[in-house]
Amino acid sequence: MDAFTAGLVQRIRATESDLTRARETGDEFLVEVEQSELDDLRRLAAEHGVQVELGGARV
Repeated sequence: MDAFTAGLVQRIRATESDLTRARETGDEFLVEVEQSELDDLRRLAAEHGVQVELGGARV
């Protein structure tokens, strides 16, 4: 795994964790921010052929 892929996967995992935490605390604004960030990161991953686990399935 190259540095770009490793960094992207790390950012996706961190954002998923932040999104979960925002949902658990009921922070609706932060949920929207984190979800948008996650959508952007997943789009970037797809554009570069990086496969990421999503609920047990590879995307």
